[in-house]
Amino acid sequence: MSGMPFETLDPALLLGAYSVGVFPMADARDARSVYWVEPRRRAILPLDGFHLSRSLRRTIAADRFRVTADRAFPAVIALCAEAAADRPDTWINPSIEQAFLRLHALGHAHSVECWIGDRLAGGLYGLALGRAFFGESMVSRAADASKVAIAHLVARLKAGGFTLLDCQFMTAHLASLGAQEIDRAAYMELLGAALSSAAPSASGEALGAGAGGFRALDALGAVDGAVPGKVTVQLLGQTS
Repeated sequence: MSGMPFETLDPALLLGAYSVGVFPMADARDARSVYWVEPRRRAILPLDGFHLSRSLRRTIAADRFRVTADRAFPAVIALCAEAAADRPDTWINPSIEQAFLRLHALGHAHSVECWIGDRLAGGLYGLALGRAFFGESMVSRAADASKVAIAHLVARLKAGGFTLLDCQFMTAHLASLGAQEIDRAAYMELLGAALSSAAPSASGEALGAGAGGFRALDALGAVDGAVPGKVTVQLLGQTS
């Protein structure tokens, strides 16, 4: 088994799968292949329903973390794939990791990073398709780092005109931030609306004008690649 090669996932196949509500997972970090998941119940985080607690608001506004986007995608996905004391195994095998590195190079996959000085303290990564963002995994190596990363992601998606943040499976952590669980039919309706104005080409080329703008937030006040906490807090306080 150890000599078997890891399955290769084509970016176009992945884009097609996500566009119909399916995504890959692996049984373990060293699994040679993946399986495809289509949950009957799906967790989403309404962009106008993010729960910003007072303590989280203070943490963000105080710029406890320097928050960037797409500055360290390989490091974020590698950190998400690491085993930890509270997570002895992971569903991110090398097949998934390599596929997302390719999707990042093509402009489809993105990361949010939380830094303390020069140390990566946490973050998340996912896939942007049309006006939908599929959150894949998050990681925290410092208190509140993953919460700050999600808050920043929501602000970034709001600034960029996204309409759907897919969180895949509900957890208590996500529920505390405002995530909701919906059935597959409701999810597919939201996904269809988010993808109706833009679709990926088979070659994996960047999406057209109908796609959400993942970089739009940077124009609102990024300093040396980092978005100030006050900008994030302001966006999270706005409703459509």
